[in-house]
Amino acid sequence: QVQLQEAGGGSVQAGKSLRLSCTVSGSISSRQCAGWFRQVPGNKREGVAAIRPDGQTSYADAAKGRFTIYQDNATNTLYLQMNSLKSEDSALYYCAAGPRAAGIFFTAHTEAHARYSGEEFETWGQGTQVTVSS
Repeated sequence: QVQLQEAGGGSVQAGKSLRLSCTVSGSISSRQCAGWFRQVPGNKREGVAAIRPDGQTSYADAAKGRFTIYQDNATNTLYLQMNSLKSEDSALYYCAAGPRAAGIFFTAHTEAHARYSGEEFETWGQGTQVTVSS
């Protein structure tokens, strides 16, 4: 059974950077995609970034130009590098894994500038809190 564990959250000032990591226990099929989502209490979960099996990445509008998703296959770790953080980036951040279709859905939503809640992703971590103070 695949398990995901996030780390790297914390409290930072606006303009600073954080790098989130997601360690995968078990193995994710090379055909699966992975992504980062975030949620603020009272709001729906929203997709931030995803990476597909072929390495293609997708970003929500709020993340473009500031966040980078990448993975280290040797250590089975997914990362989200977040630069130029803003107070509106404060949220609980989750990593998730899903079938190929999940990545396609993610990309389709980002290309349409629409929010995606990740319904097609199947495995989720517990989340790591990011708080950005202005």
